[in-house]
Amino acid sequence: MSQQTYIVPEGVRRIRADKALAVGFPDHSRVALQRSFDAGLVLIAGKAIKRDHSVRGGDEIAFSMPDLVPSELKAVDIPLDVIFEDKHLLAINKAAGMIVHPGAGTGEDTLVHALLSHCEGSLSGVGGVERPGIVHRLDRETSGVMLVAKSDKAHRGLAEQFSERSLQKEYLALVAGAPGLLSGSMKKPIGRNPNHRHKMAVVESELGGRDAHTDWEVVEKFGKVASLMRCLIHTGRTHQIRVHMKALGHIVMGDEIYGWKPDSRLKKQPPRVMLHAEHLIVTHPITGKQLDLRAPLPKDFKAQLEQLRKLTAADVKKDVAAAKLVKKPKKAAPPAAHVREE
Repeated sequence: MSQQTYIVPEGVRRIRADKALAVGFPDHSRVALQRSFDAGLVLIAGKAIKRDHSVRGGDEIAFSMPDLVPSELKAVDIPLDVIFEDKHLLAINKAAGMIVHPGAGTGEDTLVHALLSHCEGSLSGVGGVERPGIVHRLDRETSGVMLVAKSDKAHRGLAEQFSERSLQKEYLALVAGAPGLLSGSMKKPIGRNPNHRHKMAVVESELGGRDAHTDWEVVEKFGKVASLMRCLIHTGRTHQIRVHMKALGHIVMGDEIYGWKPDSRLKKQPPRVMLHAEHLIVTHPITGKQLDLRAPLPKDFKAQLEQLRKLTAADVKKDVAAAKLVKKPKKAAPPAAHVREE
């Protein structure tokens, strides 16, 4: 653990210590610098300072990076559906049911375990030893495009795009019912449900809700049973689409946490939350090239679509047959022509 020093440039009147170090050492992630502050390893004149300590031109800051505790996670050979890969970045089509990173009660079948095997240790360490390479997450039951950073520099570049909301993220969702409009936009803040802490909800900003923005459009309707929606999210709140669809009055099919109930009209009930991260446009953090990443629909999603289309077609046939049974009224005979006698 070697110590480094940074002298704040002359002319700087006042700046937070963490921001000063971020400017002086751009190759160090903010998370890594934060660990140094938390460990009391950032000093001025031999005294530990906090992140929000004000510094000015001429101040000399000494800091050390704490030694990382080696990860005890095992590399597990779990096949991954790779969409794109180079030495900096990996994009996969995450399978539904796969947990992204280890946590309480999880086994050795998370995405992180698979990544340790696939990338052979070449992963960003910015997220910590328990979440190598992880820049963002998808819920366990959500399938689709997910990015993984293979270097710290790539991680910082991707994280910046997420923070600035410069990526384009599109999801496909099967929802219950049929919206009255074909498209719309929802801007309702999201926060922890005050009554159920494991759930999210629409929560006003003054009560802790964070801004959330979802644009949506109907791609296909299946009568009044369900609709296929495309959702473009401008923010990345936990359960954002699920919460916004519930607020819209059309719960994502299979989402029992947010109120989905089995539909007797369906022979096969949804096996999971029917949500798929279908399309992601991102700027490569190293090359600067635009990447247009798409994840094909998984089999379970396709099966639900096929079932709904058959159900809709059957309903149309019933309506046509019923219409044929309705007797058309006989046309009234034209009035007899009146002949005037001379």
